[in-house]
Amino acid sequence: MSFEQEWSSVRSTATAGVSTRLNQVAPEPGGGGGGNADLSVDQDKLGAIGGAAYALHGRLAKDGNHARTNTTDAATSLSSHGFATGSAMSTVQETWSSQLNTLLDACANISNHLDYSAASHAKEEADIQAALAASKINEYFK
Repeated sequence: MSFEQEWSSVRSTATAGVSTRLNQVAPEPGGGGGGNADLSVDQDKLGAIGGAAYALHGRLAKDGNHARTNTTDAATSLSSHGFATGSAMSTVQETWSSQLNTLLDACANISNHLDYSAASHAKEEADIQAALAASKINEYFK
């Protein structure tokens, strides 16, 4: 068998396998595809998630630096006595602080975004309802 014949055979087998698999995959529950479901946003769920992100931000801001002062003091004391552990502890504290700030920013972004999304969706819904009501009124004037 020549290379061209073998390549053609492998390619047709692979292509047939892919189309067969793609055509026979069952849809995942809640997943995209098929059906007439529309995208829906539940304001209560958005609010709950945003509220949880806000609460987490508050707790992290309060409790995330609980050991900062003691860790910094211990690192300074160990370093002043010639222990290499002091600089390592200082590095750990700096890394913790950096990661904590990243997490605080992420929680704030989630909370703010969901608050904005909920307000934006509510405004759009009100605009649509007003437009539909106005179109009904226009029907009576014609």
